[in-house]
Amino acid sequence: MFRLPALSASVADARGRIRARLHEWGLCAELRDDASLVVTELFTNAVRHTDSEKIICALHDAGSVVRVEVTDQGRGNEVPAPGFAGADEEGGRGLLLVSVLSLAWGSDPAEDGTGRVVWAELASHRPPR
Repeated sequence: MFRLPALSASVADARGRIRARLHEWGLCAELRDDASLVVTELFTNAVRHTDSEKIICALHDAGSVVRVEVTDQGRGNEVPAPGFAGADEEGGRGLLLVSVLSLAWGSDPAEDGTGRVVWAELASHRPPR
């Protein structure tokens, strides 16, 4: 688990930390790529759509599944949902990408009662040894 400032500049740091941890765990490049994209989208949404000062990222290895969690401090009541972006729009597809790359994803209220935990579970393909 790590905490970063809720700034667009922190997205690359979060992505790099997730990639490094998955590499340390010996997980395949495809999973590292998918998890990097998922954390990029979830972290970016937390920066853009909440009034957070910091964002917490956590990664859990459950054997056949890797769970990525992004916790914000937002005070809104909106539940994250995939958007419907037009063909000419640059944004609005992040959660759609998350849903395609993940076995499951969702959100829950943060434990402290403020903000939200948005999570995604990805299949853990382990390279042969």
